[in-house]
Amino acid sequence: MGKTVVQINFRFGMTPEECTDIFKSLSESIAAVEGLLWKVWLMDTEHSEAGGIYLFTSPEAAQAYLTGPIITGLGQNPQFSDIAVKVSPIDSGLSAITRGPIDRMTA
Repeated sequence: MGKTVVQINFRFGMTPEECTDIFKSLSESIAAVEGLLWKVWLMDTEHSEAGGIYLFTSPEAAQAYLTGPIITGLGQNPQFSDIAVKVSPIDSGLSAITRGPIDRMTA
């Protein structure tokens, strides 16, 4: 199996600044996750929604992250709700046409 994209979206029940502070405190831990190639952070302050789009080296690495302490902690925090997770394999051929950096990255 190849590289895998994970998209996580959720609502937050705090100020956007408080939410960003929490994210900043987690960012180094997330960056160190085994198998994570990159993460793009999402923040819609108008609707109190946030999340991220991640690229993992494999479905196994993605699953390990989703069952690990960072996402488990997110789910246990009452300030975060409506957590939605989508895991998808990548179509490298089509992504190359639209300049997706999928195959230019090494694990």
